[in-house]
Amino acid sequence: MTRRESIGLGVAAMAGAAFPEQKKLRAVVIGHTGRGGYGHNWDLTWNGIGAVEVVAVADPVDAGRAKAMGRSGAARGYADYGEMLAKEKPDIVVIAPRRTDQHMAMFTAAAEAGAHIIIEKPMAGSLPEADAMVALAEKKRIKVQVGHAARAAAVTRRVAEIIKNGEIGQLLEMRARGKEDKRAGGEDLTILGSHAFDLMRLFAGDPRWVSAHVTHQNQELAREHVRQGTEAVGLLAGDNVAAMFSFDGGVHGYFASRSNDYLAGDRCGLTLCCSRGVIFINLGSSRSGQAYILRSPSWIPNKNAPQWEEIPGPGHEIIGNWDRANNTMALDLLDAIRSGREPACGVRDGRWPVEMTAGIYQSQLKGSRVTFPLADRRDPLASL
Repeated sequence: MTRRESIGLGVAAMAGAAFPEQKKLRAVVIGHTGRGGYGHNWDLTWNGIGAVEVVAVADPVDAGRAKAMGRSGAARGYADYGEMLAKEKPDIVVIAPRRTDQHMAMFTAAAEAGAHIIIEKPMAGSLPEADAMVALAEKKRIKVQVGHAARAAAVTRRVAEIIKNGEIGQLLEMRARGKEDKRAGGEDLTILGSHAFDLMRLFAGDPRWVSAHVTHQNQELAREHVRQGTEAVGLLAGDNVAAMFSFDGGVHGYFASRSNDYLAGDRCGLTLCCSRGVIFINLGSSRSGQAYILRSPSWIPNKNAPQWEEIPGPGHEIIGNWDRANNTMALDLLDAIRSGREPACGVRDGRWPVEMTAGIYQSQLKGSRVTFPLADRRDPLASL
């Protein structure tokens, strides 16, 4: 079994896992209302999982903290997460804000406290930060689960089975588009591209190189185009991003996000083009959890494949959302802690989308393709 097969199957196996009676682990949640909040409902991570007790929530905003305490069942709340970590001494910390501007500080505090971590994606706002997180996690010997919940969705696990079993032939290429709303270009790349890159690796392994073109209003990328994102996810640039990645076995992956006159975002997703059919995984809504298959070698409807079909989950049920994906990733982390293995989306996995994004900007600035792992680990936009 290859590494990517074990990742996909590992998450699937954990979906209905039951753990023997042991002492409950203590978990806390770090959020920040108005500054990334609780991401994609990560305050609900441990709901319904009896092996873990959420003992406290930290949020500097009183109303947000009270709401998160009610949602998570936490008995205590803190305005300062440092105080919470010192007093509660948790086994697990959930770093929930979707903005990355506080991730490094929160991650460092949790790791120094010796706690295992679940962290919202993207893991870091820059490659140097992501490298520091990897080094710290390995030094402290803690397990980290990065919240790319798309890989844990039931329908994604079914797609992984279809690709692994060759049900629609050989994987030829992967094509991803961002949401292309008002964040089209660089911000879309960081936020939605993160999901797409994580899934590309799930299906095809690690990328070998990238060649990219990034422009702003049809001008080649320059210093004056670098900006902070509206969601505080690190330095961004460009309103038109196009990139090609090379994977083993001759598979190429493409990502694009361009400012345009259609902002609905419903073409956002990853398309897996295979020799006997095509699959589209919808990433346009963080709660969509939908994928579709067309069993046609020509990739268009015909008399043998008259229409696209919605793909059911592993138990042949249609899963309409990702709400259980967070719990699935939590269960997977719990098993990783107890068995000593790496989580389904560990800290090195979480670094890859950040590195792939950095590679896109590096390629544009160098005017040539760049290989992975990147030799230059600096933030390419900061270096401008």
